Amino acid sequence: METLPFEHRDVEEKAESGISEESVVEFKVDEKAEAKLRRKIDLMILPTVSLLYLFCFIDRANIGNARLAGLETDLGLHRYDYNIVLSCFYVSYIIFEIPCNILCKKMGPGWFIPTTTLLFGVTSIGTAFVNNLSQAAGVRFLLGIFEAGMLPGIAYYLSRWYRRRELAFRLSVYICMSSLAGAFGGLLASGILNLPHFGGLHKWRMIFGIEGIITCSLALVGFVTLTDRPETARWLSKEEKELAIARVKSERVGQTEVLDKIDMKKLIRGISSPVTMGVSFVFLLDNVTVQGLAFFLPTIIKTIYPAKSVIEQQLQTVPPYVVGGFFTLLIPWMSTKFDHRLAFFVVASPLMMVGYIMFLASTNAQVRYGATFLIASGAFAFGALCNAQVSANVVSDTARASAIGLNVMFGNIGGLISTWSFLPFDGPDYPIGNGLNLATSSMILVVSVLLWVWIKWDNGRREKRNVEQELEGLDWKEIEDLDWKHPGFRWHP
Repeated sequence: METLPFEHRDVEEKAESGISEESVVEFKVDEKAEAKLRRKIDLMILPTVSLLYLFCFIDRANIGNARLAGLETDLGLHRYDYNIVLSCFYVSYIIFEIPCNILCKKMGPGWFIPTTTLLFGVTSIGTAFVNNLSQAAGVRFLLGIFEAGMLPGIAYYLSRWYRRRELAFRLSVYICMSSLAGAFGGLLASGILNLPHFGGLHKWRMIFGIEGIITCSLALVGFVTLTDRPETARWLSKEEKELAIARVKSERVGQTEVLDKIDMKKLIRGISSPVTMGVSFVFLLDNVTVQGLAFFLPTIIKTIYPAKSVIEQQLQTVPPYVVGGFFTLLIPWMSTKFDHRLAFFVVASPLMMVGYIMFLASTNAQVRYGATFLIASGAFAFGALCNAQVSANVVSDTARASAIGLNVMFGNIGGLISTWSFLPFDGPDYPIGNGLNLATSSMILVVSVLLWVWIKWDNGRREKRNVEQELEGLDWKEIEDLDWKHPGFRWHP
């Protein structure tokens, strides 16, 4: 008999439970074998998805850099036209969020993620050729469609490979690209603007053209390197594939398979989970800040350092994002060590609150610039924490796809709000925009504490339930469709 790095056995369950026979995994793993497998998955998957998401965020946020380089003047944008262009992106992004994640599951992430990357890379190139408000709004609407599946799609993809406590840090590795995109995007835009021209493109048009070409090139790499799931990974041995499947399956209460078929009941379970809805609201609030920084940090820096050149202002956007990227990795890494996410919701939100209080309380340039570091340090970690939290609190693969899709959709409603948070009449100090962000970061703290208290209360209530009695008479399909309503399921804070 072949030796596996974990113990697997078939368990026959009684007919009265509604399941005549079910294959379950008693997961007693060789820790060294699991660590070796985890490193292998890290090296083969994380670099590609991180690079793809880096340019996903650059292609979204580079409009802020282009604005400094004369986009508004060249396109004849006035008053709220820039905000309208930003909003068009989020309208399509929100509408297509959940459908794109379901399509990702149906196509397979190994095909969906590189395909949608190629499409938004082409759209970014198209932005270099727009000449008026209507054309700019149109390409931003298309960009929203093609980028809608990236954040939830990669989060869902990684949930196929990692256990619950491992997921938050792995999500942070690629989500920190959103903060590094601000830093790298500023550096890249500065370098591009030093070029006399790129073909027939000049000034801000070069930013969209060059960065779009890089995105398309990375998408082609993704077609080669990404694989849908452990079973199809050519770089895993038979034993490693079985271990990869078993370790994920060990955490799925009441499920007979890791990758189930799309099921409407499970889709609804993922969306209707109280934890999914609570965390999604937190992500909405957080994205008012995250996306606001992406689109308006160059503008805010310009008000802080009005005497500096455009290139110097671009470079001043880099340090806050670098610090934010560090905390985007540190906070989820700590949550992985403690297998706890809500505690770090509570830790991160006060950093944002203090930053916006500094903005509101002072007009000193150094104080306001220092506030951007605090805000970035707290805000960017929520991308990993929120997606890991909704993933940890549903059971089936289908429910996980819809839960992550809802979470990111809510996040992008926050992004839509952010496009109207810093308005021209509110400058140069933006008290309304900063006040709104202080309110949202404060609400994150309140909602996180309330959700944590509710989880402890409901888990205590679930402990008193009779699992065998509640499952009596149900067949295997009915038990699987219970998902988080399964009496043996416990919420994970």
